[in-house]
Amino acid sequence: MHNFHYQEDLLYCEDVPLERIAKEYGTPCYIYSYATLVRHFRAFDRAFDSVPHIVAFAMKANSNLAILRLMASEGSGADIASGGELYRALNAGIPPHKIVFAGVGKTRAEIRYALESNILMFNVESSGELYTINDVAAELGRHARVALRINPDIDPKTHPYISTGLKKSKFGISANRALEEFRLASSLPNIEVVGVHKHIGSQVTQVTPFVDALKKILALIESLQAQGIHLRYINIGGGLGITYSDETPPHPQELADAISPLVRDLKCELITEPGRVIVGNAGILLTRVLYTKKTEDKRFLIVDAAMNDLIRPSLYDAHHDIWVGHRHSNVPNHTVDVVGPVCESGDFMAKDRLMPETQSGDLLAVMSAGAYAFTMASNYNSRPRVPEILVKDGQSFLIRDRESYQDLVRGEHVPEFLSPGGKGTTE
Repeated sequence: MHNFHYQEDLLYCEDVPLERIAKEYGTPCYIYSYATLVRHFRAFDRAFDSVPHIVAFAMKANSNLAILRLMASEGSGADIASGGELYRALNAGIPPHKIVFAGVGKTRAEIRYALESNILMFNVESSGELYTINDVAAELGRHARVALRINPDIDPKTHPYISTGLKKSKFGISANRALEEFRLASSLPNIEVVGVHKHIGSQVTQVTPFVDALKKILALIESLQAQGIHLRYINIGGGLGITYSDETPPHPQELADAISPLVRDLKCELITEPGRVIVGNAGILLTRVLYTKKTEDKRFLIVDAAMNDLIRPSLYDAHHDIWVGHRHSNVPNHTVDVVGPVCESGDFMAKDRLMPETQSGDLLAVMSAGAYAFTMASNYNSRPRVPEILVKDGQSFLIRDRESYQDLVRGEHVPEFLSPGGKGTTE
């Protein structure tokens, strides 16, 4: 459920017409509903009320400071995957003791930063990483809290690019090496083993893969206890899907009802890492039609948003519903491709989509664009990144400026020998 709806055939975010936002901030732009974000976070958090737990919001889904501050105000932690995400989380006021650091390629500098920030734990994905974390912790005179990420080899039935729990994946430690890696971790002098982690993928629309993966982890925990290794945290990851088109993903309560009874008697704190399920349907990409084009074979709507703004359709062939900003009765429908200005054939928002007849200047809303949207944006074709707007209580708030052309070259430097009047290459 979200707060984008029609009033008298005009599309609104909460109580604000999108046309007003377009006039004030221009297009393209991202728009988020505060009410939707709060409702989704609380629904997920409260679903697990029967067990001690931490919700660690997956920042890769949406890392805008205002969104993170909202999450912090609701009691959320953060699942991070880089030093930059740690910097954002801390600046947004997320407590370090609720931050978990994932990812297969943590650098020594990132590990040092995280240890100095006293985060809750690292989710460790290889023995090489264990040794590096131990070395950096020794240099600082600290002990590093870690959970080992175990790959349960469970098929989440989602897009292969976002399946992370299969044994061919780059993520995690294979289940048949788990005991050996836990023993290694326990032997290192500056490592404190506190948990186990698993994450099977993203946009998962069934409860069963979550349960099957957890059961494998519970069997591992039993084996660890028999060897005297007792854990304080079980991290089940994230990945619960949303409705983009005709999917029927489970409600967070359904997931909690299946998971909570399995962990309730373990005397461990549960960590969850939701991202998309909280922010995905809380945001849209608002764009305006520049031109309509008809060829012998195709109809095109050429819009001012492009693959550099929202790459999911190009990258995953992902479906996003597209709503018109102003509904008109008795207009014909046409099958169209909605495409952007970028010089790539892969630059599209939708292909072969049945849509109402649309004119130059009309607004379109690319729905379900709150997750893995702006965070994956780029400056390809030297296109400035677009602004982000948060709507609350009938008002709109700019939470990220539109980049300028000057922003595009900020930080770039031309060597003197290439400057006008320069002397050419030096010997």
